[in-house]
Formats: sequence, structure tokens, C-alpha cells
Amino acid sequence: MLASDSTLRLTEVFCSLQGESSWVGERTVFVRLTGCPLRCTYCDTAYAFHGGDIVAIDEVLGQVKKHAAKYVCVTGGEPLAQPNCVHLLRHLCDMGFNVSLETSGAIDIASVDSRVKRIVDLKTPSSGEQQKNLMANMQHLTARDEVKFVIGDRQDYDWSKATLAQYSLQDTVAHVLFSPVFPLEPNAKAFNYRDLADWIVADNLPVRMQLQQHKLIWGDQPGY
Repeated sequence: MLASDSTLRLTEVFCSLQGESSWVGERTVFVRLTGCPLRCTYCDTAYAFHGGDIVAIDEVLGQVKKHAAKYVCVTGGEPLAQPNCVHLLRHLCDMGFNVSLETSGAIDIASVDSRVKRIVDLKTPSSGEQQKNLMANMQHLTARDEVKFVIGDRQDYDWSKATLAQYSLQDTVAHVLFSPVFPLEPNAKAFNYRDLADWIVADNLPVRMQLQQHKLIWGDQPGY
């Protein structure tokens, strides 16, 4: 079943604390859309690849409003894989919410409302999807946006550092985020966060290191 131009395929709407970005710690409503064309090795939301329900955009807006939060994050999956996502984002902005979009950067962001904080997750080598990065998106970034690099090893770090310099991202966006990979399996060896911190300090990088606060609080529970 295909959605009409007034509907979306929706996995969930829930309220929690924002665990990432410069809005970390803010009480936020998350709208998780279904589907993603990428299959990153470290993906922690694979449950959103399939399923979901066809829901009218008006109904989604109503669910968001019930939570009485100032911040809304539209995420996935890959939300921009659904063209109607841009309509949802515009409506949320019109309603006065502070809106952020979590996107892989594999899809053109030019049509996204300029009021939205676009958080573009550039895919590092260990993701297995580096070739999907749409680097033309770099020309659309503004001082409202953020770029995230999820880092699982030294190769990821070196690639991220080179990309940061190539596009002068520190001069383009509000924040550049370096985020270490969390292990997907229980008791799996985690990436050494201190190594990443030491590399950033030693190289004097103009980035913000972030840990996924929601995972430190709630672990890997779906819906957080």
C-alpha cells in the first residue's frame, strides 16, 4: 500500500530526553518514520526498516501536540526516504515547535524547511555505506545545521578529520559532532571513548564529542 500525499508510514511517536546533538537533555517528542535505503553495520534502529502504519500527517501532528514539548525530532530509519516528510517538517515548524531532522545525508536535503535543524550523519568507512554519502548536501548546510560522524575506529576518525577539513565544516554549521559507536550486542567490546577524546584533544579539532545520553540512561530499549 502506498501512502498518499497527506500520509506517512510511521513506526512510532514517543516522548523522551534528546540524547544527542546540541539539544541533548531537552524533553523531546520523537517521530520515527519507517524505512531506510541504507544498512549501516552499527545501526541501532533496524526495527524501523520495515512495518509501520500508514498515518495521516494531521494525526501525527495531533500525537506530537499531546506531549506538550517544545522540541520535536523527526528521525528513522531515513525520514527523507518518504517525500512527505518535508510536509511534516513544515507543519511542525508552523506550529511553533523547535524541529530537528536526523538524516543520513544520502538524500538531498535542499527541500527541507530552513527553520529545521538538519543533523546530517555522514557515513564513515566502518558503516559500510560510505559510498552512499551525497556530498552535494554540503553546499546546502547552514549555521543552523549540524554534521555528525559516528566513529568506530581510527580509520573512521582519520576520514572524519579529513572530511571536516575538506569542507571547512567548522565554519559552515553550528556544530560538528564526533560520536563513538556503541556496541550492538550485550557484553561486546565497546569502542574506547577515551581514545576518541584523546585524539580530538591532541589534534585540536573544532568538534563536539558526544556520547548517546539516552543509551547511558536506558540502554538499547526500543523507543529510546
